[in-house]
Amino acid sequence: MANFHASSLDPVKALNHLLKEGYVVIEGMLPDEELIQISDTVNELFKLERDDPYDPGDAPSFSNEDEIKKFVSTSYKISNAETDRIMRRIRHTRAENHDTPWPVTPKVMNKSFLHVPTLFDYDKSQRIWNLPAKLKQCGRLIEDPVLLRLVREVLGQDCLLSDISATSIGPNSGGSGAWHIDAQLPEPLPEILLSVQNVWILDDFTAENGATRVVPGSHLSRKKPKWGYDSLEAEIALTAPAGSLAMWTSHTWHRSGENVTDNPRRAILGYYARSWIRPWSDYTRSLPEETLRNYSPTVRYLLGFSANAPRRG
Repeated sequence: MANFHASSLDPVKALNHLLKEGYVVIEGMLPDEELIQISDTVNELFKLERDDPYDPGDAPSFSNEDEIKKFVSTSYKISNAETDRIMRRIRHTRAENHDTPWPVTPKVMNKSFLHVPTLFDYDKSQRIWNLPAKLKQCGRLIEDPVLLRLVREVLGQDCLLSDISATSIGPNSGGSGAWHIDAQLPEPLPEILLSVQNVWILDDFTAENGATRVVPGSHLSRKKPKWGYDSLEAEIALTAPAGSLAMWTSHTWHRSGENVTDNPRRAILGYYARSWIRPWSDYTRSLPEETLRNYSPTVRYLLGFSANAPRRG
């Protein structure tokens, strides 16, 4: 695996690598001082939210709740307490939506409509949602010129930020993620790419601490990987020092690696999608006004403002 470096980056070569191999890694994207500031803030957020996980309150149960609870508890490696929190979030959201049921089972439901774990790997690993409301440096990451140029070359100038969150894969967390892609479509997958995932690396990504695994060129097969956790012969680990940026496409086979070290592996994940795809997070409803005033017009558009259907009457 040959990584690029920000100090000598040829954007055309980086784009060609992303399109040909399905991934690209660029080192030296965050100066040391900025990396430390972001890492320190993210660490504080991880501690705060571990002590007080997001819980919007409860709401009345609904008819197929047991089916959804079984799906949640068997699809993720989560504790009973996290399962209960997810179900409260689901009930709360269901009530906000006038108790409107889904027309299909959760197995085939668009995952953008589902709540997923905040604490996983049986509470060893963690995710921070709604990061634009919590991390003041978030706007700088969202509209980074190197990142945004590559993303827009793939997805079009009007692409949107579907989600940005922070993750911590816990020490000795007991297993890797399952192979998957970021496109919820039947095979053959479309020729056009639907999204680009990016990772701001806050701790060195190594083979031992759970660096993301990808299968180079797999995006060109237009097929999905078989769901499972076993290693694949062609897979590689996206190893890189802290401060680097890794990117891969919607069709690229990937998974998180297993962290067998005694320290967490932390990163910030951004997910950009074509403008006509429903976003994973609706930031137009979750960000306070004072936060939005500090974001540039570019960031506000990427967060979904002026990028949704208008009221027409």
